[in-house]
Amino acid sequence: MKNVAVVGGGLMGSGIAEVSARAGQDVVVVESNDDAAKAALGRLERSLERAEAKGKINSAADVLGRIRVETDLGAVGDREVVVEAIVEDEAAKVDLFKRLDAIVEAPDAILASNTSSIPIMKLGVVTSRPTQVIGIHFFNPVPVLQLVELVPSLLTSEDTTARSRAWVESSLGKQAIDCQDRAGFVVNALLIPFILSAIRMYESGFASAEDIDRGLVLGAAHPQGPLALADLIGLDTTKAVAESLYEEFKEPLYAAPPLLQRMVDAGLLGRKTGRGFYTYG
Repeated sequence: MKNVAVVGGGLMGSGIAEVSARAGQDVVVVESNDDAAKAALGRLERSLERAEAKGKINSAADVLGRIRVETDLGAVGDREVVVEAIVEDEAAKVDLFKRLDAIVEAPDAILASNTSSIPIMKLGVVTSRPTQVIGIHFFNPVPVLQLVELVPSLLTSEDTTARSRAWVESSLGKQAIDCQDRAGFVVNALLIPFILSAIRMYESGFASAEDIDRGLVLGAAHPQGPLALADLIGLDTTKAVAESLYEEFKEPLYAAPPLLQRMVDAGLLGRKTGRGFYTYG
């Protein structure tokens, strides 16, 4: 599979597009409007320039030449793999999969979601081809982290899962793990309660954000603390995943703390807005 589309050119979408193009694939990125498309292209250019400067790729221009950024969803019509990477909102994703089902022409095309929490079944059943809908969940930053979660629904065919694994591992050089179609899959079902516990600890005044994070970095050999990680993920995404987990399991440890809800309401979303639990330049 050499023709790839990524719908959504944010941090995750641009990362998926980059690793696909670096693997020699022809990539279309679709954004919602001209401003978003321009931002996605700039994000790709900066990332590829950094990769070239570090010797990770020979030519940023060559890789960028395999990517085009469009605002018309019809540009995905001829693709063999379409990866949805839009906002973590169930209604928005459901609507997009309905549209993709009508647009994508190849009868065996894979329709994948990069969702970090929404059950794949909810996306598959709104299409006429649920056997070809699967979760392919990358991790941020996509060019750096090797893990991909493969999440077939009860209706996803074995052929779709096998071809998705081949694309992820053989084409992109990533490492895949298998996950059941449950909210949060493997990593977020473990990670989000951990982050929420750190937020509750900070919220209660038990310790400062800096000391909580330093404790996990220095005492548990984590590469970064849970609050800094929440800022990197995005507090809006953290909250969305927590809500999806709570809706499915009804466990109190999955409920978003009031502080997290207030920060999202205030637009303090972490690195992408310049302020979360920390302030960024």
